Amino acid sequence: MSYQDQFRQFLEAADIDGVRRLWEHVHPHLPAPIKDSDVLVAIHMARTQMVSIAFRLRAYSHRWLVDHGYPSMLPDGLKPRAERMYPRIAEAVGISVNASHPLLKPVAARVERAMADAVEDAFAQGRREPEFLRARMQEAREREHRFFGQLFEEAKLKP
Repeated sequence: MSYQDQFRQFLEAADIDGVRRLWEHVHPHLPAPIKDSDVLVAIHMARTQMVSIAFRLRAYSHRWLVDHGYPSMLPDGLKPRAERMYPRIAEAVGISVNASHPLLKPVAARVERAMADAVEDAFAQGRREPEFLRARMQEAREREHRFFGQLFEEAKLKP
């Protein structure tokens, strides 16, 4: 089997170790990428450029590169088709805090802001799991409720 065929197989499988071994064997005089993440980016960039790779793999690599902040090497004419095949997933978190008593409206706004800050902090840490976000939002809500506990108690007693 030729090196070209082996390389294509490793690209199709997104085999980081295989690409690294083949690179070091074929090009021992050239520096090889050190981190696996660099090899993975190179694999996806190569897949978007190769006409001999199945389009579904090229389209997936296009989406992966765009989602991770890298430029896609997919030709402009193929990008709309790839975007239909692997559409961008928009992440959203809904926060709704209501206040039944007029005195609590500013408190509700502050609770909502604390919950939104918790979500933004989690996203900044790269944590997007719903369970994790829900727990952080609940912690922020409870923290604000403790802070304004007396006001909440007074509002419950007075209609």
